[in-house]
Amino acid sequence: MTSCAERSAPVARVFRGTFMHSSGSAPLHILEDALLGVNEQGKISFVGAAHEVDCLSKTWGFSSSQIKELGPQEFFMPGLIDTHIHASQYSYTGTALDMPLLQWLNTYTFPTEANYKDLNFSKDVYTKVVKRTLKNGTTTACYFATIHTDSSLLLAEIADKFGQRALVGKVCMDVNKAVKHYKETPEQSKKETNRWVLWLYPLVMPIVTPRFAVSCSPQLLSHLGDIAKNNNLHIQSHISENKEEVNLVKELFPSCQSYTEVYRKHNLLTDKTVMAHGCHLTDSELKLFRDAGAAISHCPNSNISLCSGMLDVRRVLKSKVKLGLGTDVAGGYSPSMLDAIRRALDTSKALKIKDPQHETLSFEEVFRLATLGGSQALCLEKKTGSFEVGKDFDALLINPLVQDGPFDVFPDDTEHALHPFDSAGDDRNIREVYISGKRVVPFQKSL
Repeated sequence: MTSCAERSAPVARVFRGTFMHSSGSAPLHILEDALLGVNEQGKISFVGAAHEVDCLSKTWGFSSSQIKELGPQEFFMPGLIDTHIHASQYSYTGTALDMPLLQWLNTYTFPTEANYKDLNFSKDVYTKVVKRTLKNGTTTACYFATIHTDSSLLLAEIADKFGQRALVGKVCMDVNKAVKHYKETPEQSKKETNRWVLWLYPLVMPIVTPRFAVSCSPQLLSHLGDIAKNNNLHIQSHISENKEEVNLVKELFPSCQSYTEVYRKHNLLTDKTVMAHGCHLTDSELKLFRDAGAAISHCPNSNISLCSGMLDVRRVLKSKVKLGLGTDVAGGYSPSMLDAIRRALDTSKALKIKDPQHETLSFEEVFRLATLGGSQALCLEKKTGSFEVGKDFDALLINPLVQDGPFDVFPDDTEHALHPFDSAGDDRNIREVYISGKRVVPFQKSL
């Protein structure tokens, strides 16, 4: 809570009601009858108890008429953070899940991604995926685009115009035997990536994106590691998604002791790195992640949908490795982070079936992974992920009693009250989306 004596800038918005968020000490804090102020820059100015309203209003210079009061069943939660999503695969979401990873990429993914040299096609798909993820409550998304620089720039522009916080990656790959026209040379990729990282939007940042070790030569990986280091950029890729992939990496990089070592050797394992999947990482690899400060994006939907494996999240957390959740569209068939939350719980319980000694995750822990954990995985914890003073106000206003909602609420069900991430909730319960203090309306704004 903020002291009444503290003040830095005038407030633009004040909310009163219930707020739910996570911290490092607890996976879920519920602040009932609280006041939260947001300044003109979209940052949280104060969080205080409602009985302090007189003191807070004098300190921050707002009147009671400026306070927006939430309904008795409404509450705010931090915006959801998708740490791994392929925007370019959104057009075939929910289909083509009949093959394992490597065959799936060759048959469906690479031919589809080759179409993104067409900017009209790109604009249609990228507009839809940004609008859909915003509707689903994703205030921050870490996107893979394609190898095409101009259409990747278009994705960044679209995310910016709709007000979504995002990291956008131009995909880099110079090895592709299945779809030979969908690749670059190492020098082309280096040149285009250097062009790619020059742009800047207030809420959208570039992220260096080698597709994965299988599709990148050592020369290209070295180029990308140097670009990331010289420009202090974020890095994203894939690692240890399925066993066939892991074995192939061993064949392609025989001098490296592990898959993780491939990325570390090429300066691609840093405290600004997020790697998707990690289902088959060894204990020694997790130690490399921890020592580097690198993160894992847990993508439970696609892990199951492509029969890749099941990540033991409890093991990762005990190894003190940063972890967030990802939808991994289109290996994952849903662009909803609520689905990622549920699938993470399902995977944890499936591991319990295999091993009765396994400690399952609680919904509170998975809530933290989808919010604060995601911000930590993307090295954005100073900006978003929780309702701390100084952070941007990225938030979802939730109403469990929305008309024609997906579940019923009973007046006596207070001890086991439904949360938006329980089995019945969906995006209809999300009434408003705020990013950096601004209300985002993805369904009415056009480009």
